Amino acid sequence: MKSFFKYTAVAFGAALLTLLGYHLTQEQTVLYTPVQPQAVNTNFTPTTTIKDISTDFTAAAEKTIDAVVHIINTSVEKGQRPSSLFEYFYGRSPREYPRIGMGSGVIVSSDGYIITNNHVVEGATTLEITTNDNKKYEVEVIGTDSNADIAVLKIKGDYSFPYVRFADSDNTRIGEWVLAVGNPYNLNSTVTAGIISAKSRDFSDYDNKNQSFIQTDAAVNSGNSGGALVNLDGDLIGINTAITSNGMGTFIGYSFAVPSNIARKIFEDIVEYGNVQKALLGVSGNGLNARMAEQLGIEETEGFYVGGLEANMGAKEAGIQEGDIITKIDNAPIRKFADLTGYLGSKRPGESVDVTVVREGEAISLRVALKATPFINYYGMRLRDLSKKEAKSYDTDSGVYVSGIENSRLSRRGVQPGDVLLAVNGKEVDSKSDVLALDEDSIYELTFLNKNGEKMRFIFE
Repeated sequence: MKSFFKYTAVAFGAALLTLLGYHLTQEQTVLYTPVQPQAVNTNFTPTTTIKDISTDFTAAAEKTIDAVVHIINTSVEKGQRPSSLFEYFYGRSPREYPRIGMGSGVIVSSDGYIITNNHVVEGATTLEITTNDNKKYEVEVIGTDSNADIAVLKIKGDYSFPYVRFADSDNTRIGEWVLAVGNPYNLNSTVTAGIISAKSRDFSDYDNKNQSFIQTDAAVNSGNSGGALVNLDGDLIGINTAITSNGMGTFIGYSFAVPSNIARKIFEDIVEYGNVQKALLGVSGNGLNARMAEQLGIEETEGFYVGGLEANMGAKEAGIQEGDIITKIDNAPIRKFADLTGYLGSKRPGESVDVTVVREGEAISLRVALKATPFINYYGMRLRDLSKKEAKSYDTDSGVYVSGIENSRLSRRGVQPGDVLLAVNGKEVDSKSDVLALDEDSIYELTFLNKNGEKMRFIFE
């Protein structure tokens, strides 16, 4: 009996040890089993619906392609080309030979008005367009704006054409799908797609061109200039104008278009008035950034800093002051200089706008009447007529006021804003019209009067 209990206890102990060893082995196995990681985004709240974005470009392309034309610009250049073997061996005589340039244009009315770039038609002796159905027409230049690089043409004859409707370019958004339609490399009726990469692009903060381009990554190449940039409704939001290039004139990622609101305003001005009606607030200054804000000792890094005010212009009359920061015009935010010029580029003299300025930390809204520009650009100078008060202070009965200077040749010789231009090529000038009547390309002498009453005469070879 004792043996029985002894063997039973041993068996029970062995079983217990076996069970304990089994559980320990299982725990080890669990401890070293790899755990699959799970990504958890604590900032994301799932939604039940996702909005589909259409990427079907066929309808927009069909609405646009018949209204975009191929422009052929024939001009004449003088060169040294031999007309015979005799001239080739014994000397060349000056000859004129044709130069052919190509671009695109957009029909914007059923009777054949076309918007294109000024550089597409500049210097043309003859212009011809080809439509998408391979028909050729002669066109005439109605007017141009070299500053915005826009030209308006009219197809000769009485015809009816498909045309592209204008859209409001202010309503375009970064990231929006767009199509570029044109004739790159003489390939008629080419459509490319991309998105709006940026708005209010200005190539240079230091030139006198008021640029405010739409930037897109739709492929644009040589020959696309003057073509259409359209939205997915097939409506015009811009005129393709320039590209970033590697120096060979080929597209490397970004292109730029004049916004349709600016192009439309220029088109309507040229057709109705014969010239562009430019409207100004009457302020001078700079767009703000971190560096400029530090120099000025202010906290704001966005907006337009008012450094000066023009006499008898709307801004001064409305109560805008030097040191104010323009942050909004109507409902358009103003973050940089191109925002300001881009919005004003769609306005005319006589219109009024609501201008929001920040003054000593307080936002103030002022109603400003826009007026026609009092300035002309001539030989790298920004000129306007002298006021009676200024003529008296300078003790002169003639001359025009130098408001700005971009000509480095004159700047190096000491010409500054605030000087008075008295004469061009020895001919006294009394007004802007006197200056414009003189050929800018034939200047050999300029006479100025500075703020100290000293006359400065410069002779150029």
